[in-house]
Amino acid sequence: MYTELEMLIDGAWTLGAGSRRLQVLNPANEQVLGELPVAEREDLERTLAAVAGAQAGWAATLPKERCRILRGAAEIMRGQLDEIGRHMTLEQGKPLGEAKMEAAVGADILEWYAEEGKRAYGRVIPPSMPTVLHQMMVKEPVGPVAAFTPWNFPVVTPARKIGGALAAGCALIIKPSEETPAGALAIARALEEAGLPKGVLNVIFGIPAKISEHLIASDIIKKISFTGSVPVGKHLTRLAADGMKRVTMELGGHGPVIVFDDVDVEKAAAMSVAGKFRNAGQVCVSPTRFFVQEKSYGDFVDAFTQKAKALKVGDGLEAGTQMGPLANARRLDAIDGLVRDAVERGAKLKTGGERIGNSGFFYAPTVLAEVPDDAKVMNDEPFGPVAPIVPFKTFDEAVHQANRLPFGLAGYAFTNSAETSAKIGAALQTGLVGLNSFTISMPETPFGGMKESGYGSEGGIEGLDAYLATKFITQSGAV
Repeated sequence: MYTELEMLIDGAWTLGAGSRRLQVLNPANEQVLGELPVAEREDLERTLAAVAGAQAGWAATLPKERCRILRGAAEIMRGQLDEIGRHMTLEQGKPLGEAKMEAAVGADILEWYAEEGKRAYGRVIPPSMPTVLHQMMVKEPVGPVAAFTPWNFPVVTPARKIGGALAAGCALIIKPSEETPAGALAIARALEEAGLPKGVLNVIFGIPAKISEHLIASDIIKKISFTGSVPVGKHLTRLAADGMKRVTMELGGHGPVIVFDDVDVEKAAAMSVAGKFRNAGQVCVSPTRFFVQEKSYGDFVDAFTQKAKALKVGDGLEAGTQMGPLANARRLDAIDGLVRDAVERGAKLKTGGERIGNSGFFYAPTVLAEVPDDAKVMNDEPFGPVAPIVPFKTFDEAVHQANRLPFGLAGYAFTNSAETSAKIGAALQTGLVGLNSFTISMPETPFGGMKESGYGSEGGIEGLDAYLATKFITQSGAV
């Protein structure tokens, strides 16, 4: 029914040196799915030795051979979509259809990086001095990588880091979320079956702070890649600064959605509900603050509320489920607190605002109207199924509201005006912008934020370059 929970260290599947275990729960019924091993200090040292020993050989492996292994793993994953998806739903809660689609995208990411790794080009630079014969820039693997991934996308997020690092020629240690380990384990097993040499990829679990501090402090690790909250990202960046290690930080957001009054309100509301309640709103690029122009505000709120009420909430394995449970009890308390705070400050609760049932971490899709700026939900990333909707009058007012927070991951706008599209695309201070669309992440496109939402990109050629160092070589005549 569920996957075997082990760590992968230097090509061997292991329960580790200690006896401590962490429980993995099913958020739909709170039952224990399995027990996860905890990496002790001895395990971390073995893992560091593994990537140190594997780095030179993997860096020297021809790009076409790396491509063969990554593409082979992608094909293996495509043959296991039902199994990977089911495991994801069991441990994370999202509907099975969403889980299987994520597994398929994870395979696509590996395949895209497999091909792009063959194109880590340098360039020849014409010399400006007569004594210089050649000038060229080359790209080299940055070295062993430590990567850390969250629980909300257990396949896609590890696939981005694993695919980018391996395609660039970097050995890797990855610590996925202890709440959703199955996705990263499935990727690792697929790569092992495809012929990945031992030690090139290592998967460990344990106490997050202890693992990150130990790995980042090691001279062996040359690059850090983290996806998660802003406070943790800042902490890891400080740790990396002591060794001047390169970092990619994909942190939290608070995605504004600006709906201008020249659009089809029903269509915009339908797309917004689908985007908002995907994965129960537990998405870093989730649309989380809706600003609707006054003329369309009332109709949009009514349409959005009606569609949110109609969503079928339940176990992700049940047919017809459109939204599953929250991933853990922490999210239940957090969302409930945000809703109560907003109502106390004058917001109008249009639907939801309560837990569903007594078993599992289910929370009703929630819509809040006329939410004041000082409500916590307008300032703190909700990461759950709550949608605050407020009116605006002018373009400048909407831009101010969208950009006033320190976050800058994703922003969205709906308009049928080419001029407004161009202006709002330029005005939004976010690394990702969706115009009349919530589809802003594909294997071939960069994914990353601005301001406190982090820096660096995953995906696209930018995601490969994150694991490559730039070297300039110049040659003059004989001496």
